[in-house]
Amino acid sequence: MGPGAHRRLDRRVSTHQARAGVRSVARVVARGDGRGGTALPVLESEGSFALRRTRGAGAQARVLLVGAMGGPLGGDHCTFEAHAEEGAHLHVGSVAATIALPGQSGGEARQDVRLTVADGARLDWLPEQLISAGGSDLRVTTRAELAPGAHLVLREEQMLGRAGEQPGRLAGRLTVWRAGRPLLDQELACGPGAPGGWDGPAVLAGHRALGQLVVVRPDFDRDKPAACLLGESGTAALTPLAGPAVLVTAVAPDGLRLRRTLDLALARLT
Repeated sequence: MGPGAHRRLDRRVSTHQARAGVRSVARVVARGDGRGGTALPVLESEGSFALRRTRGAGAQARVLLVGAMGGPLGGDHCTFEAHAEEGAHLHVGSVAATIALPGQSGGEARQDVRLTVADGARLDWLPEQLISAGGSDLRVTTRAELAPGAHLVLREEQMLGRAGEQPGRLAGRLTVWRAGRPLLDQELACGPGAPGGWDGPAVLAGHRALGQLVVVRPDFDRDKPAACLLGESGTAALTPLAGPAVLVTAVAPDGLRLRRTLDLALARLT
């Protein structure tokens, strides 16, 4: 075996080892620039994705998450951190849906999202959908920590399987804290191995798309929307939370109708 073959073999082994457990981190810090805009002193990423700044509007700084490799696959661990400091308005999105896949090594993949928002700052966390492909196993934890005067818009959307496909296992926990006190703590488990009833009439009722929208605004302390049903068929609900926050939960037959419902809710709340 010549040296060229050794190099090709080394690359194959290296790729296999990487895919057995890629560690990816993306971190963005935004702060007011003192001139009515938002600066990004930290914009770092490594592993399976990259961060790109795009054109914002007014005081807003807009950042997109770009996937550099497929996944997350089994064994991968992805961490996203976004910090909006005083005077900042940060909008974080993604260029495409994230697809959780089984991977060669199997095992659980993890995705951790950590958000902090200071007084007088606003963070819009609006990524594209997460698709749980058949055979995958993904655990997602999202934690937002807010100062008393912080604004937050947070959207999560999950698709259970691709077209004509059974979903993988998807588990998630979403927590929102304000001034050291919890506003929301909810968990989700769907797919093979999840507790019974997740796809029954009292939960998803046959729908393949589900999502959450959390809006925290200090002025909701004075004037907060009342609980109500949303959506064309009443498959979404707006629920006031303790403190200046509301939660919208929705299910839909597909991702397009889910996004339409959450977009209408977001326009109503902001």
